[in-house]
Formats: sequence, C-alpha cells, structure tokens
Amino acid sequence: MSESELLARHRAVLPNWLALYYDEPLEIVRAQGRRVTDSSGTTYLDFFAGILTNAIGYDVAEISDAIRAQVDSGVLHTSTLYLVRKQVELAEQIAQLSGIPDAKVFFTNSGTEANETALMLATQYRRSNQVLAMRNSYHGRAFATIGITGNRGWSASSLSPVKVSYVQGGYRYRDAFRNLSDADYVRACTDDLRDVLETTTSGDVAALIAEPIQGVGGFNVPPDGLFAAFKEVLDEYGILLISDEVQTGWGRTGEHFWGIQAHGVTPDAMTFAKGLGNGLAIGGVVARGELMDSITANSISTFGGNPVSTAGAKATLDYLLSHDLQGNAAKQGARLLTGLRDIAERYDVVGDVRGKGLMIGVELVEPDGVPSPESARLVLEETRARGLLVGKGGLHGNVIRLAPPMTLTDDETGEALEILRESIAAVQEARK
Repeated sequence: MSESELLARHRAVLPNWLALYYDEPLEIVRAQGRRVTDSSGTTYLDFFAGILTNAIGYDVAEISDAIRAQVDSGVLHTSTLYLVRKQVELAEQIAQLSGIPDAKVFFTNSGTEANETALMLATQYRRSNQVLAMRNSYHGRAFATIGITGNRGWSASSLSPVKVSYVQGGYRYRDAFRNLSDADYVRACTDDLRDVLETTTSGDVAALIAEPIQGVGGFNVPPDGLFAAFKEVLDEYGILLISDEVQTGWGRTGEHFWGIQAHGVTPDAMTFAKGLGNGLAIGGVVARGELMDSITANSISTFGGNPVSTAGAKATLDYLLSHDLQGNAAKQGARLLTGLRDIAERYDVVGDVRGKGLMIGVELVEPDGVPSPESARLVLEETRARGLLVGKGGLHGNVIRLAPPMTLTDDETGEALEILRESIAAVQEARK
C-alpha cells in the first residue's frame, strides 16, 4: 500500500485536528541508531526523535532485551493493585535522582496525565483551585492541562477546572522585556509575578507550574535564576512550585539532569514522560512525600507503571546514565548552537537561535522581524528532501525544533548542520 493510500485512509477515520507533517506525509517503517526509513525506502537522520521521546535512539539492544524479557514472562499487565518489581526499582531510582526530600513517585501513561496528576495533588494539598502558569506554555491536551496552556494555538476550550493566571518570562524573544539584561529581565518578571498575585488572585494559589525550557512554545530559554527569584515570592505565599520536565528531563539540556536545576531551586514536584521510555508510553510525578500522600480518596492507575513500560524505562535510564548521555548532549548541543548561530549571521531569515544541550530552536522571520510560519514550513520540507527530519512549533508556528536522540555522534552533528545550512539558504533564496 502506498503512503498516499494510507493517507486517504487516515483522513477518513482519524480526526481532522490530528496534525501530520509534510505536504506528503511519510510512514516510518524501520529505524536504527539515529536514522529512520520510510515505506518508500528513503532513510533520514532523525532530529526530532518522536517529539523528544526516542531519547536513546532506535534498536538499542539493552532496552530491547529488557522489554523482550518481560514480554517472554507472559506478564504484560497487572495494574497497581499488585506489586510490580520494576515499578518499585524505577521509582526508587527516580526519587533518588530528583533531589526532592522524602520523594515519592506515581507513574502515568503520558506527560499530559502526569501534569493532570500534579495539578490534582497541588489543588488538593493547598485546598485551592487557583494556578499560576507561564505565558506561551504548553502542558498537555486534557481538560485541566489545556486550562493552564498559555498558547492559543493549543487551547481548544476556555473551560477549565482551575482558575489560571499567567505570568511573564516564557517567550523572551518577543515579550515586553526582551531588551533588558538578564538581571533586569529576572527582576521585571518577578515584579510581574508579584503584581499578578496581588491583582488577579485571592492569594491562596495552589501552585506555579512551569517548563524550565518551553517545548511546544519554541524551545524558549529564560535566564538562569528566573525560577529561583520566582520561588522567593512563592514561598512568601506558601505556593508550590511544579517543574514540568516532560521535555527537559533526563539530561537533555546537557548542563543538568533536570532543567529546573539551572535555577538553583528544588521544586515541590516534577512531572516527567517522553525520553524516559525511549518510545514506550510512560510518564509520572515525583513529589515530596507529604504532597504525594495528600490524596484522601481511592485512586489507582490501571496502566501507569505497567511491567513492560517500567522494564523498558529502567533499562533506558540505566543506559543513559552509564553512557553519560547528558555529557554528550552538552557536547553536541554546543556544536549545533555554534554552527546554527554562524548560519544565522549569514541568512536574515533566521531571527533567533536558542536552546541548551540537544533542545534547540531556530526562529524564522520576515525581513521586518515578523514571524514567518511559511519559512518554517519550507525549511521542514527542504530538510526532508535532503534527508533530515526536524520539528516545528512556537506560538506563531515559525520555530524549527531540533531534538535528536542523545546518542548523536560527531559526524551526524556535522551532517545535520550542513543540511540545515543548505535548507535555510534555499528558503532565503526562494523568498526574494
């Protein structure tokens, strides 16, 4: 069956709002290392990794063997009503890595579900339905997480179980404080936080939830220390801090294992997903024991932390740590940022290059600096034509998102930079 035939079947039975990349969508049928192959036999270097999820890459023996061993046992599922050895082992490891005192872990199936759980914990613990979130944020597609998403393109409804107030500091490149120094920017955003608390809330807010680096919002990076300054204000009110580490966790930023560590603070809770499973469906929350245990009603997770997912996740985490993939993310990310900033100096279609580690955004603009989603669409097509898969996002849909597997090699980094240079040059030439 051709990809065009599969596309027709897809559109007949799946929702119109289920987005597909490319003018001619592709089906990935094989993968190894950092490369994937489509149904027509074309192979690509993958620089988006299933939206940062295939963090280790493809066909990793240690991970596949762990999954296969669990499948061979015949036990694919038991539920949280029974003891799951790998679930316990993985929770112990994450609790220790979190740095959160007396940490406990609850497993879910996705980042959306993890953030929903964190909101439930915080609102129950604080007995308040008020929540602070960042402008241009994204936290998931469920009822409460849409309610705290500060990006209109991903907010399908104004209805919400929580009352949300948004604060500055999410999208520095285009916000009101963009021309300030780092110190003045942090000060201005912190003043805004205090003003929001005093003017739009009753004071007894449950939590601030924030991505250390915004993902869907375009890999926006605030100055280090922003959330430390925020936390001083939060502590005055007793407000909890939740770090959404769904995209920034597991060493992807290079300099730290968790994105929030760049700010020198320990949150009350962190949510995680994506890279932990290297393609398996798993997410969760790690939080202070007192906060985690604040739920008084019955609660379970039918599929969260199931034996197959936790076996694969445990193998993924062990591989990541034993191979110092955080260090590799720092090394390859630095090369990519340097190379991309050199490209930006040559082509004015690039307005901004930002990121940390293997989490990099390239914002594309018109000559007057206006966002250019059409340029981003064209770069997406040009890179594919040259054998590279990248992502796209941002408030205006004009940011190319680069987040390859953390096992990326020197040669692959060089290959990607050359393809990106050629593709950006072609897009700049096309708009003349």
